[in-house]
Amino acid sequence: MNKLFKKFNFQPPANWAKISTIDMHTGGEPLRIPIAGLPEIKGNSVLEKIQFFKENYDYIRTGLMFEPRGHADMYGAIISEPSSPDADFDVFFIHNEGYSTMCGHAVLALTKFAFETNLLPNKKDDKLTLNVPCGTVYAEAKIEDGIVVESTFENVPSYLHLNNQTVQVEGIGEVTFDIAFGGAYYAFVEAESVGLKMTPDYYNRLIDYGRRIKYAVMDNFEIKHPVEPDLSFLYGTIFTGNPENPIHHSRNVCIFAEGEVDRSATGSGVSARAGLHFSKGELKLNQPIIIESILGSTMTVEAIRKTDFYGYEAVVPKVTGAANFVGQNEFWFDPNDPYRKGFIFR
Repeated sequence: MNKLFKKFNFQPPANWAKISTIDMHTGGEPLRIPIAGLPEIKGNSVLEKIQFFKENYDYIRTGLMFEPRGHADMYGAIISEPSSPDADFDVFFIHNEGYSTMCGHAVLALTKFAFETNLLPNKKDDKLTLNVPCGTVYAEAKIEDGIVVESTFENVPSYLHLNNQTVQVEGIGEVTFDIAFGGAYYAFVEAESVGLKMTPDYYNRLIDYGRRIKYAVMDNFEIKHPVEPDLSFLYGTIFTGNPENPIHHSRNVCIFAEGEVDRSATGSGVSARAGLHFSKGELKLNQPIIIESILGSTMTVEAIRKTDFYGYEAVVPKVTGAANFVGQNEFWFDPNDPYRKGFIFR
C-alpha cells in the first residue's frame, strides 16, 4: 500500500448527494446499476415509472451516464419493486439520449447480478421474471459453484415490421433496409451495401452512417407499435454481415440512441433478427444461431415458438450470453459543481 494513503479517510460533506452503483458488462457493453441513493420512483407500471423519472430525476440519468462520471456510450439500468405480483422486479434502461424500451444485454447482466448479490434472498429457483418497458421477459441463470456462468432470457414477441425498403440518405445514397422489432425497433442494413466493415477501425464511420440512416428512415417511414405509443419509434440502425469466425452465423453492429455503439451483439437486436430471419424463411424454429459483436463477443439466439402479435407473424426469441462484474462505485454530486448534472461530447 502506498504510505501516503495509509491513513487516508476522506468523507464527502453531508450536503453532497451520493449514489452507489455496481458496474458490469455483457460482451463488452457496460451496465451501471444504482444500488443506493436513488429517490423513490413512483408509478404503477414500468412506463409510468419512466415518465415519473423523466419528469423529476432526469438529471440523475445525465449525471450517471454523461461525463465526468460516465461517457457517451455508458448504459444503465434502474431497478425498483415489481408493479405486478408475478414479477421479481421492474427495470428500465437509461443511456445518452434517454430511455430504452428493451435491453437484452442488461437483462443478461441483471440475471447474474440478482443471483450473485443475493438481491432476492427468498428466491428458490434460478429463474427471474422482469417487467421491462416493452412487457415482461423471463430470464434463467446457469449457475456453477455459486457463479452465474451464463444467462438466458425469453424476450417479448419479435417480428419483421417493414421488408426490403429503400430510402435516400444524405452523403450515402440509396439504402436498402428492413425494420424489425425485438422489444425496440431497428433498421437493418447490410454493412457491405454501404461500404462499411464491422470492425473497430470503422467505429466512427459506423456511428456516422448509423445516425444518418436512422434519421432518414424516421423522416420517411412511420414506426407504429400495434398497441403502445411509447414504443413507436426507431431506436437504432443495425449493420449486418459475415462473421469473423466462420462457425458463427453473422456479425452485427448496433448504433442506437444518440450514436452509441453497442459493444455486445445486442440482445434486443438479435431478438429482432430472429423475427426477421424467421419471416423471410431464413431461420427455423429451435435453430440457434451465434451472432458476433464489433468486439467479437457473441450472443446466441433462437426462435422457440411462433405467435401472433396483433396481426404480425412473430416469434418468441431466446437469447443467451455471459456478463461480468467490473466494480462498485460511490458517486458524489457536489451542489457547487457546475457540471454535476454531466456533459457529453459525441
